Amino acid sequence: MEATVYEQFAELEENHFWFRGRRRIFFELIGQHLGEGENLEILEIGCGAGGMLGPLGKYGRVTGMDISQDYIQFCRSRGYERVLTGSGYELPFADDSFDLVALFDVIEHIPDDERVLSEVRRVLKPGGRIFLSVPAYQFLYSQNDRVAHHCRRYTARRLRKVMRAAGLKPRKVSYFNTFLFPLILPAILVLKLKEKLLGLPDAQTNLSHQFAGPVNEAFAWIMSSERWLLRHMEFPFGHSLVALGES
Repeated sequence: MEATVYEQFAELEENHFWFRGRRRIFFELIGQHLGEGENLEILEIGCGAGGMLGPLGKYGRVTGMDISQDYIQFCRSRGYERVLTGSGYELPFADDSFDLVALFDVIEHIPDDERVLSEVRRVLKPGGRIFLSVPAYQFLYSQNDRVAHHCRRYTARRLRKVMRAAGLKPRKVSYFNTFLFPLILPAILVLKLKEKLLGLPDAQTNLSHQFAGPVNEAFAWIMSSERWLLRHMEFPFGHSLVALGES
C-alpha cells in the first residue's frame, strides 16, 4: 500500500470515536492493574500503525511487533525504533521476557488463537499480565469482518476458554462498547440482511464511515464513559470484549 494509506489510518486512530473510546477504556484498565510510573518490559503484538505504542510507553520500555513489514517501516518513520516483524506463532523472544503483552484486536485475525496465546504465555514473566481485546458475537459476523480478515468473533465464555487452554489465568473479561450497542446492533443486522438479499457491498469496513464532528465527539464521550464503570464491574453484553489475565 501507499504511504498515504498508513498516514490515513494513523489519522483515523487519532480522531475516529471508536479508536478514541477504546483507547480511553483500555488505558483506564491498564492503569488500574499496573499503576503509574512502572518500569516494565512491554510487548505489543500487532502494533499496526503504532497508535498504541506511545500510550504504552508511560508504563515502561515498549517493543512493537507486526507481521507487516510496511507497518513496521511506517512505525519507524514515526520515531518508534523498538519495532520488528514477526509471527505470533513463533515470537522471536526468550522465555520470561515481558511483564505485559498487549494484543489490541489481534487474535481474531489469526487462525490458531490458542497457539498465539500459548506463545504469549511463554514470553511472559511469572505473574506477567496479558491485555487483549476482540470483537463480540459470531452472529454479527458480516462483510466488515471479511474485509478486515477476521477469522471469528467471540463471546466472554469462548475468550476465557481459549485463554485457559493456553495456560493463562483470566482475571477480568468484560464486554464493552455497551452504551452504543443499541444503535450498533440494528445497523449491523440491516447490513447483513442487505448482504443476503442484494449481495456483498464494496470492500469497506465500518470505520470507513465518517461522522460529523459533533456526532463523532458525542459517540467518543459516550463510549469512553464506560471506563468508570469497568473499573468496578463487567458488562454482560457489548459490541467488543476486553480481557486481562496472568501467566
